[in-house]
Amino acid sequence: MKNTADLLKKALSKEEMPYWTKKLGLARQTLHTAKVRGRLSPAIAGALAEELGEDAAKWMVIAALEGERESACKTKMVKKFIAGSALALGTTAALAAPTVSTAVQSVHYVKSIFSVAWPAPPPAPAWCQCACPASCR
Repeated sequence: MKNTADLLKKALSKEEMPYWTKKLGLARQTLHTAKVRGRLSPAIAGALAEELGEDAAKWMVIAALEGERESACKTKMVKKFIAGSALALGTTAALAAPTVSTAVQSVHYVKSIFSVAWPAPPPAPAWCQCACPASCR
């Protein structure tokens, strides 16, 4: 799979669109619109990938790149990331080792974007009385 349209096709081959709409908590037309446009938003791509057992971070990066305007940088990054992802999935076993590091770097890049935007998790709400503060965040 090379783009989020392929991810959506894979999901739709397993279950019907209403199932995924309900499962992901989306508006009724959201996946239909995404199918017509030929791409998913990063958040939907990540959630759908997670439900399908795929790497959510990878799909979020691919969706973010698909949403970018055409430019030389976009073309370069799409080629690098998608080729790297394909190799990491084992299509060319001889080159898989360096590609895995590229995929890992991409995941670290996504994590670094989120850590800059949200450097620390928010504190637990004052009303929270549970033993696990992570469940309230």
